[in-house]
Amino acid sequence: FLASLSSLPENKIFVAQRPLLIVANKTATLVCNYTYNGTGKEFRASLHKGTDSAVEVCFISWNTTKISSTSNKGFNCQGGHDKDKVIFNLWNMNVNQTDIYFCKIEALYPPPYVYNEKSNGTVIHVKETPIQTQEPQSAIPLWIMATVTGVLAFYSMLITAVFINYWQKSKKNKYHQSDYMNMTPRHPPYQKNKGYPSYAPTRDYTAYRS
Repeated sequence: FLASLSSLPENKIFVAQRPLLIVANKTATLVCNYTYNGTGKEFRASLHKGTDSAVEVCFISWNTTKISSTSNKGFNCQGGHDKDKVIFNLWNMNVNQTDIYFCKIEALYPPPYVYNEKSNGTVIHVKETPIQTQEPQSAIPLWIMATVTGVLAFYSMLITAVFINYWQKSKKNKYHQSDYMNMTPRHPPYQKNKGYPSYAPTRDYTAYRS
């Protein structure tokens, strides 16, 4: 690799990228290593998406004293320059942004203008983040709910037992009262005397004597 870079003719830019980048937490760091043996002092590096590099994700420009970075709409990207490499940091990536990405580095000034030949690119594979569902936590601890349920069940059984006992006693007293009424002697029915009364008045015979 170093031998091939040292054999480059003047005013040529060579770019090397890793072939695959797996993204599991929506964040990716893509490093574009490059070698330039020209005399340029102002540069521009950009990251492109797709096999035809139709979408420019973001770019960075720098010279000997100043550096600036811009991200395009729909992407969260920040570029940085460090000696012989350009670093693109991407975040909040989604599954739809899984694609192949290419680094393009340009020497702008002084002339001649040169840029690198298209590299093999880096496939950024963004994995889908599983949605974690959390069960709603009850405000009342489970052991308290179990205790309250047990107490309520106990009192319910107790009240039922008291009611059954009361009902049985009430029924028993009712039967005793009925038996007592049946044993009460009854007066014989009033018998009307037919005919004359059992006694006759004493006749006064003195009236006939006179």
